[in-house]
Amino acid sequence: MDGPMEGCCRTVRACGYNGPMRAQTPQPLLLVGAGGFARETAQAVLATERYQLIGFTDDDPARHGGTVDGLPVVGGTEVVAGTPDAAVILCPGSGAVRARLAARLAADGVGPERFGTVVHPSVHLPPSCTLGHGSVLLQGAALTTSVTVGNHVSVMPNTVLTHDDVVADFATICGSVTLAGGVRVGAGAYLGQGALVRENLTIGAWSTLGMGAVVLTDVPEAEVWVGSPARFLRRAAQPPSR
Repeated sequence: MDGPMEGCCRTVRACGYNGPMRAQTPQPLLLVGAGGFARETAQAVLATERYQLIGFTDDDPARHGGTVDGLPVVGGTEVVAGTPDAAVILCPGSGAVRARLAARLAADGVGPERFGTVVHPSVHLPPSCTLGHGSVLLQGAALTTSVTVGNHVSVMPNTVLTHDDVVADFATICGSVTLAGGVRVGAGAYLGQGALVRENLTIGAWSTLGMGAVVLTDVPEAEVWVGSPARFLRRAAQPPSR
């Protein structure tokens, strides 16, 4: 697995989030992408008063000037560099695509300090947990204690991350996934809907767990595992060059 995090992973307080809050002056926010995960993230944003949601960016010119769920598509990704006061969340559902976008924006001068965090008000997020920049926790996610979530991580509804879990950058944790204690999830790994992972195991970087997989042993890097108990299916796509 890659190192625990690429770049800094800040505490919840350092990220600017410390439980339900009412911001005096909401910060403008751009969501990069206008697909399903972006739409879900938008609804989580609207459930708080932390941000003023500007809208979506999308690299398909045919979508520019239109709306998605009543919110505007304000242009392509280049809008991010041209809106320096706005926080940013990368919203493709694929960790590999988020990684490529982060590299592209870094080349345009968009640094880590530009990325916000989105935490739905229903999320259980104790002060002992840390949450990296650009990460999103959707409805009903529960982090029990001393959980470390890296940068640009997507955590879908009703997931359970228990004591001492570490989730590295660009990972995707789909709905109703449960990680027992001490699990380490590598960079860019994708854990499918309802997957279960036994305590103290490692899910390798850029690996994929199929829906409902029951993982009882370590999963190497860049492999696809499925079933109950989970077993090797095939090699996964190689991680993006960044």
